[in-house]
Amino acid sequence: MQALGFIETQGFVAVLEAADSALKAASVSLVGQKRPGSGLVTVIITGDVAAVKSAVDAGTESASAVGKVISTQVIARPHQDMDKLIKDELTIKRDVERKDSVAPKKIPDTKAPQKKKSPGV
Repeated sequence: MQALGFIETQGFVAVLEAADSALKAASVSLVGQKRPGSGLVTVIITGDVAAVKSAVDAGTESASAVGKVISTQVIARPHQDMDKLIKDELTIKRDVERKDSVAPKKIPDTKAPQKKKSPGV
């Protein structure tokens, strides 16, 4: 597994700025994001160690300009089971969101009620 980089911010706009800058700064890939609660959002990136370090630095600097960076971390050589932990967590969250969004929605009846014709006498 390649290096993992994490940037945790207060708020979604700051993490968007961090992710955009990180992905533009170096040859890294976006693994996903995590929202642990209380307005915290973490973006996870992967790539070569030097690229991830550079990307995390660039993302942190950009996010600091628009919001609050809570913490950052680069794991140079994560254990192979870390991949399972991160992907399982992201998959579980996606599955839960998918179940919520796939629920059938009732479509309101927009047709006007039709008048009954009176029998002609």
